[in-house]
Amino acid sequence: MNQPSSSPSNSLTASESLLSPPGMKSHRKKTIMILGFSLGGLLLISSLFFMLLAAKKKTTLIPKTTKDYAGDLSSSGEVMTEQSEVIRVRFDSQSNELEDEKCMKNEQGSGGGRREKSGNLVFCIGEAQLYTLEQLMRGSAEMLGRGTMGTTYKAKLDNQLIVTVKRLDAIKMSGVDGQMFERVMEIVGGMRHPNLVPVRAYFQAKEERLIIYDYQPNGSVFNLIHGSRSPRAKPLHWTSCLKIAEDVAQGLAYIHQASKLIHGNIKASNVLLGTDFEACLTDYCLASLSASSDDEDPDSARYRGPEARNSARKATPKTDVYAFGVFVLELLSGKPPSHHPYLAPHDMLDWVKSMRGDDDCFVDNHLAMLVEVASLCSLTSPEQRPPMWQVLKMIQKIKASVGSDDTVDSTPGYS
Repeated sequence: MNQPSSSPSNSLTASESLLSPPGMKSHRKKTIMILGFSLGGLLLISSLFFMLLAAKKKTTLIPKTTKDYAGDLSSSGEVMTEQSEVIRVRFDSQSNELEDEKCMKNEQGSGGGRREKSGNLVFCIGEAQLYTLEQLMRGSAEMLGRGTMGTTYKAKLDNQLIVTVKRLDAIKMSGVDGQMFERVMEIVGGMRHPNLVPVRAYFQAKEERLIIYDYQPNGSVFNLIHGSRSPRAKPLHWTSCLKIAEDVAQGLAYIHQASKLIHGNIKASNVLLGTDFEACLTDYCLASLSASSDDEDPDSARYRGPEARNSARKATPKTDVYAFGVFVLELLSGKPPSHHPYLAPHDMLDWVKSMRGDDDCFVDNHLAMLVEVASLCSLTSPEQRPPMWQVLKMIQKIKASVGSDDTVDSTPGYS
């Protein structure tokens, strides 16, 4: 049986399809490899380009400082809470003024109204914000005394700063709303005089009001006069009395001229001694916030002018003048106000001299002048009392008359 013979053309086609193009396959592989390397190179170059671009952009970004963030907060009218408050110490006086002006604008701002101050520690205009309310509450506290307006503490903060904190009596402050307290604090916080203890900050919340003052290291004039309870204790040297009287008169005259307020609570315990033993008034202008009280101690009541003892009548600058006269007599005699007799000016001089035991004629002459000033200040009729600026001039005239032979010592001493 004849088998079919294969066609030469068919065998050629099969061999071509299976074996033949070794040259073509090699060419395709090369093409694919070239394309792959090209695409990889393009991707690598693109990646490097974008990385360089990103790095360039990154170096042009300036991160916001704390001050910038604080500016954003204040401009948006957000209230910083006690926990999140950022304390900024501003060293440059010009930047202080600019920031204070900016803060005032933001608080009263065009659409936002006043910024809520209740529950926050509010620093007075121009004051560096050196601590938070939390730091203040965390500091160690030592009670210095309890007075007409409240309780006073010496507070040492964790940054070693020492301040005086006045915690106002909640009952006596019960009739004062938050806005009125804030208005008085804004006035008082703006007062600056060498013979006033500066108010640095204040705080108010429900039934809680605090005032922060500078700490005065040398105590009060009350302690200076009455610190020794010995019956043989002598009054202060009269030149020390003159210096303290002048300092207090300076501070009072400033209060009366700088504001429509009065001190309202002049007494020896509210006259503190600064680092150079200068006399400085504290608790000034707070009496206007306090409800009248019938349970005052005899000494505090004796400072009050007769016209102010009737609660229906408002205290005036002349009421301060009366209290100043009582204070000067306390300085000179060394006796608390409740022990002062009601005497005519000439008889008052004899009483002061008997309390002091001074026999020097030179001292007697100048002492008589100072007793006369005190007697004029403590006249019963407010209209007959001189204004405080005139009282200051009288004291300065006495000081000038002393002369260089008996200079007034700035350090309090005893006769």
